[in-house]
Amino acid sequence: MTGQSAGPPLPPAPAWATLAATVFGVGRLRPGPGTWGSATAVLAWGGLAHLIPPAQRTAAVIVLAALITVVGIPAATRVSRASAAKDPQFVVIDEVAGQLIALVAVPLSWQTLLTGFILFRAFDIIKPPPVRQLERLPEGTGIVLDDVAAGIYALVVMQILFRILHLLK
Repeated sequence: MTGQSAGPPLPPAPAWATLAATVFGVGRLRPGPGTWGSATAVLAWGGLAHLIPPAQRTAAVIVLAALITVVGIPAATRVSRASAAKDPQFVVIDEVAGQLIALVAVPLSWQTLLTGFILFRAFDIIKPPPVRQLERLPEGTGIVLDDVAAGIYALVVMQILFRILHLLK
């Protein structure tokens, strides 16, 4: 059973939505497409951030995460409708948005990138309140905003580690 009702086949999602929602096919990688989406975000930000002056990196990652969130919600909505799944595993644009949020306002180093990756994945998997409740929002909004919230949790812990405990450099 596929979870689809008997009836005419659902129309496919527009190409732009599929490319965006799967982050150009990264969401089709196995195992753990969400982890692949997060890793892609970390690697992409790590490479892109080197091209941005340090004083502008925080603003750049905030704008990038916001843009991905704004594009991700309608893309995830269209792909979830076309697949007849509430939160298809291959939709990973939400992981990219949340992962980038975890990396706001921290120095660029392999330690911060790795710590941000681990923290985001942990909060995304554990889903502490209200992360789990955000999944109940309709369509792409629920798909994306629970990962945004997981990213905010990771961001708070990253800031505590970096600014208060001085554990990350």
